[in-house]
Amino acid sequence: MKATYSYDTLFPIGTVDPKVWSSFTEHLGRSIYGGIYDPDKPFSDKNGFRTDVKEIVKDLNLGVIRYPGGNFVSNYDWKDGIGPKEDRKKRMDFAWSTVEPNQFGIDDFCTWAKEVGIKPMIAVNLGTGTIKSAAQLVEYCNHDSGTYWSDLRIKNGHREPYHIKYWCLGNEMEGDWQAGHMTATQYADKAREAAKMMKWVDPDIKLVACGSSYEMLPTYLKWDEIIMKQLYPYVDYISTHNYNMNSGQGTQNFLASWKQLDNHIQNTKNVLNYSKSLQPKFKNKNIKICLDEWNVWNMQDIKMDSLDDLNGMTTFELTDAKKWEEHPAILQEKYSLLDALVVGGLGITILNNVDSVEISCLAQLLNVISPITTDEDGHLLKQTIYYPFELLTQYGRGEVLKPHVESDTQHTDYGDVPVVETATVYNKDHQQLHIFALNTDTKNDATLVIHLNGFNSVKLTGHTTLTGDDLKAINTFDKPNNVTPTALSINNESLNNLNLPKASWNVLTVDVTK
Repeated sequence: MKATYSYDTLFPIGTVDPKVWSSFTEHLGRSIYGGIYDPDKPFSDKNGFRTDVKEIVKDLNLGVIRYPGGNFVSNYDWKDGIGPKEDRKKRMDFAWSTVEPNQFGIDDFCTWAKEVGIKPMIAVNLGTGTIKSAAQLVEYCNHDSGTYWSDLRIKNGHREPYHIKYWCLGNEMEGDWQAGHMTATQYADKAREAAKMMKWVDPDIKLVACGSSYEMLPTYLKWDEIIMKQLYPYVDYISTHNYNMNSGQGTQNFLASWKQLDNHIQNTKNVLNYSKSLQPKFKNKNIKICLDEWNVWNMQDIKMDSLDDLNGMTTFELTDAKKWEEHPAILQEKYSLLDALVVGGLGITILNNVDSVEISCLAQLLNVISPITTDEDGHLLKQTIYYPFELLTQYGRGEVLKPHVESDTQHTDYGDVPVVETATVYNKDHQQLHIFALNTDTKNDATLVIHLNGFNSVKLTGHTTLTGDDLKAINTFDKPNNVTPTALSINNESLNNLNLPKASWNVLTVDVTK
């Protein structure tokens, strides 16, 4: 198998925004409780924050973290999570059939976010919540002082406002499973009024409209068309979600599912272009995509005959918990090497769409469909998918170059796609190129040829690969290094003859001068 990719610095796709490498944490399972927050434990600080989690999140250098949901937010009253902890009431969480103790709320999250060096992206409840409550949350968080809600923040021990810039107008409101589900017209009306009031409180905030989530929904894309007729003047982003599942499609299709995400993003781009054409007064305004949930999710502990079961589902049936437990250990997916290769491929797709995708959040960060797992005894595990995500956050920064591709192809459910898929990022500050390459051939190594124009000199200086003989291999607390990246020796390898192991995800480092 052979693939030739040609790049020229004159033809960039776009520059990677720092928010492209972001994440998401929800009041779901052990994402918050036992993940971020584990009070009265020797491995937690005075605020109850796990110190091992803080350190690993700092190392990832993420842009934003979305909070507090997710499905959870559509029946959540943020006022339950502020003030003295002993006065906070326990509530039913209908999204995940659990009990929310409200010992962690907006103040706790913003304090933690500052300590780990990320910016919060806060979702407001536009399901059962009101537009007034959404505006009051902005007031509580961002207004300096002198009003009821800002002074209450100060009374609660937080003198300085949080100046939260990014706000999501609800979550998956087109889904029947969402508390307060509504039609596109109903959502557009409510979101418009919420946007107005929230920006009256703080005109500098950026708003994310709740766009079409999943292709399986009957309203897919039509929802976007309807809501953007009203919301285009008021919002800065439109959201979409994408989870890839290894379920009955075969290994080859799963490895090629980066193309499904690419198609999904292209669909949202097309709707935005159409919506812009209907807004002549805003011809200079370009709304960007917020891919605020993406990952591999194999739904290992959800009882479900087919994806159709999601339509109209009021509560999820989970195999690992009974109803109405407090933060049970649910949705703790165990990720394989195969899953990690697919996550790496999805990261490549995100890079190749940075002209429109400005925010993307790996869902989720801790314990729930996540790259990082913690246990009750203070141990932390990097799952297989942690490694491609970490390498993307480290090296996927700079200017993404547009390729010309000549490659052997394979037939998949997504059409004929290259056996090798790549993304190339030029970091001008470090005078380096980083080439991310996925070889989807499970039986044969592939030869990758890279042609680069616009540089005076190029030199291959590093090759890291994630691969292995057992695609089902996972990392465990007992064997945490079953699946880890390997640094290969360069020897006489050149950009004209790069060997990519079978079923592998690779990062190639090239020193350049201009």
